[in-house]
Amino acid sequence: MIETVSSAFELKAVSAAGVFEGYASIFADVDLSKDSVRPGAFAKAIAERGAGGIKLLWQHDPAEPIGVIEELFEDGRGLYVKGRLLLDVQRAREALALMRKGALDGLSIGFRTVRSATDEASGIRHLEEVDLWEVSLVTFPMQPAARVRHLKTAAPKPGESKAGWPELLKSLRRLEQSLKR
Repeated sequence: MIETVSSAFELKAVSAAGVFEGYASIFADVDLSKDSVRPGAFAKAIAERGAGGIKLLWQHDPAEPIGVIEELFEDGRGLYVKGRLLLDVQRAREALALMRKGALDGLSIGFRTVRSATDEASGIRHLEEVDLWEVSLVTFPMQPAARVRHLKTAAPKPGESKAGWPELLKSLRRLEQSLKR
């Protein structure tokens, strides 16, 4: 059985190539389904599959891959991911447009639990090892604290319209300030 844990992400910039980066999971943060991921939970899956072996999907739908994961690792905060939307895919172009406007702001992981422990008093399940299968862009995240740190922005090329850039930058700055509060 594949399980999922979702996270919101922070949108700062967007690249013409559809590159984004951030956290798909934050360690020790209890999500809305009462799961908490422990440091080291992803280590074995990442070592075995590598970033290229973990799929980037749309809303956990295995029929809708929308890009590739270029980097994936654990650090002191959580599971860091750098992904690239494949803009030859219609759904990836749609996802990028939604991300640029702030309408799509969730990341989620799909996994199989290998080892966990449930605290009987609180009901919190501590995920100690998971077999990570995929990272998805989602509408409604389960773990609100995990955030994409960057959706990289490419400057307009000579002759390209710069319309919309000031509004995008203002929106991104407002979002960044609201997340710092």
